[in-house]
Amino acid sequence: MKSTKLALALLTVGIFSSCSKNEDTEIFTPVASSIEQPSAINKECSYVDGNWASAATLYTTLPNSGSTTGASLMTTQNSSIASFWGRSAPTFRFVRDLTTPSSTFNAISYGNGKIYFGEAIFKWAYNRDSSNLINVMILAHEYGHQLQYIFGLPSVSESTVRPNELEADGFAGYYLRRGYGKSTFASIATAYDAAFAIGDNNVTSPGHHGTPAQRRSAVRLGFLLADPANSKLSATSFDYNFFYYYTGVKNGTYRKAKPAGYSEKMDQIIKLHEDELRRIQSGEMSDEEYFNLQ
Repeated sequence: MKSTKLALALLTVGIFSSCSKNEDTEIFTPVASSIEQPSAINKECSYVDGNWASAATLYTTLPNSGSTTGASLMTTQNSSIASFWGRSAPTFRFVRDLTTPSSTFNAISYGNGKIYFGEAIFKWAYNRDSSNLINVMILAHEYGHQLQYIFGLPSVSESTVRPNELEADGFAGYYLRRGYGKSTFASIATAYDAAFAIGDNNVTSPGHHGTPAQRRSAVRLGFLLADPANSKLSATSFDYNFFYYYTGVKNGTYRKAKPAGYSEKMDQIIKLHEDELRRIQSGEMSDEEYFNLQ
């Protein structure tokens, strides 16, 4: 829908092989934000695809983004997240629009191995957290969609994209703890809420991503599955475990067959948090309690 602090030199501009339209995407669309006008640099091509405004262009880095180190961190994290899951890095590019900067308030994961990250959403997240934790979380969520494309996930289907989005939230929570080194949930909960827990209540819309409460519970479950006492999960094992426990919490029972990678130790850890997960998912848990979970 992830602590490396490396300050890398800016990448040199390369020629991107294609700027043709690609409709096979998963899109993150948070609330709107006012974005300052940047200056032009490192332009790659004059047309991105139909998911972005016609004036949008691709860049390998961002100037005047509040932190060029932050932009470099995102490029580094694109490789680190993929490596964590045992994969090679997808193509990662920033998208800028000098005509209407706010049009880049989006991040898109493509089915042909690309992640495009809008300048406006990068700045919005950076302005709320200069450590770039929110940006890394968004990137980890988008890489979760890459795993779904690669392995044919999620294993659960509904009439909306909710399972895809909740699982990507779970992948992000898992990576932030197991790969990015955030050992307490309190260290990511507020950042997560800023980026993802807006959710939506359009439960019958095909584009329904999950309610705010459901998205909160998804990232919390991903974080719990990443407990260092557990063996590291593959993407497919994560999928089976994620929906085994998520559905179990929702229905109050564990009637599904035990998932791949099931372990008694993991089961004991999750069941210690069973009532907590239920209260998050139902919206009963207060913000204060959620933001202070360990």
